[in-house]
Amino acid sequence: MKISVFGLGYVGCVSAGCLAGMGHSIIGVDPNETKVRQINEGKPTIIEKDIEHLIQQAHENKQLSATKNVEEAVLNSEMSIISVGTPSTKNGHLNLEYIYNVAREIGQAIKKKEEFHIITIRSTVLPGTNQKVGEIIEEESGKPRDEAFTVVSNPEFLREGTAVYDYYNPPLTLIGTNHTLGQEKMNELYKKIPGEKVFTDIQVAEIMKYVNNTYHALKIVFGNEIGNICKALNIDSHKVMEIFCMDKQLNISPYYFKPGFAYGGSCLPKDSKALKTLASELFVSTPVINNIHQSNEIQKENALEIIMSKKKHKIGILGLSFKAGTDDLRNSPIVDVVERLLGKGFALAIYDKHVKLSELTGTNKEYIEAKIPHLQRFITNDLNKVMNESEVIVIANKEEDFAHLLEEYPNKIIIDLVRMWKEVQYNGEYEGLCWGDVNEK
Repeated sequence: MKISVFGLGYVGCVSAGCLAGMGHSIIGVDPNETKVRQINEGKPTIIEKDIEHLIQQAHENKQLSATKNVEEAVLNSEMSIISVGTPSTKNGHLNLEYIYNVAREIGQAIKKKEEFHIITIRSTVLPGTNQKVGEIIEEESGKPRDEAFTVVSNPEFLREGTAVYDYYNPPLTLIGTNHTLGQEKMNELYKKIPGEKVFTDIQVAEIMKYVNNTYHALKIVFGNEIGNICKALNIDSHKVMEIFCMDKQLNISPYYFKPGFAYGGSCLPKDSKALKTLASELFVSTPVINNIHQSNEIQKENALEIIMSKKKHKIGILGLSFKAGTDDLRNSPIVDVVERLLGKGFALAIYDKHVKLSELTGTNKEYIEAKIPHLQRFITNDLNKVMNESEVIVIANKEEDFAHLLEEYPNKIIIDLVRMWKEVQYNGEYEGLCWGDVNEK
């Protein structure tokens, strides 16, 4: 199939690379000249496992190109996939400006197109967005929905760090459509993808991402609270949660039920906040959802208090992005801790091999510049320097680089926020965020 992908950020870049890898012909569309140039040079716009190879291979096979020209992309494709950002507003609503702007531009292009066109919304949106996008395209094109075009909802369920694997190995593929040709084309699009194809009502498909992500957010907070209680009772919190997760009959996933640091990233905070706002507008009481964010903030405070309790001035932070293997700093919980530490006058050194300040773009760049304006003064790619010059080492990401730190750097104060090691034999001082008795020394 010939497909245009609107938005070359995280979801768009992964979608373009993976679809090209499945044999489709892809035109990426983005207003950002840097992203367009990167794709046309065979380079990904993000850091993500396996994506570099996919983009390079697609470029060499002439299956992938990029442009800023919307009309060119729509007229030369049979399907347009919308994967632009939907950030939160201050009051918890979604900013759908980018979605609607793309819909207008696609509608203007469809006005000049004779063939039937399919628009697939891959971005995370609340119920009703699909209908609004269809109305905008009808208005701009002057053509009726489901006769000249149709709009399909196909939410993504990708985890940063394993997005390519997740794309090719989904638990299911969810598609919301009421159009026969739309269903046939989506089947064709994903015919090489394993797992069940679930076709459902459009609004059901639209809300599922929020239901999933709000539940994932809840699982992380629940695990952390159990961990904090267990630590106070001198009980191994990870053993408790391992036993808890043995019961899989009720579809409990062990992935998120691990006591550790606060959640972050672009999805869980935004989507749980959006669902909370939606419930409030419907006058539905949701006390657990309403307090997820507060509990998550408490976990950041717990980390800050442990760091400060060591009464040392020089702090080394290992990992700044919200998750190992990515350069995404948006809503990274350790960024908030770093901001607080700097405000209190601590001397910081930060190591993260994936965060290259010169390559940050868009909301990722804007976020970190607002939080830590002079980050370049504190961040380095020299792990040895951070380890040697810091009195307290904070492990904030599970990077492979950190696996042998205990053997290589004895007699340090180590604060582990992510349970880097299952058991610890360390000559220095080791403390886990919400687990205890793992240091056998």
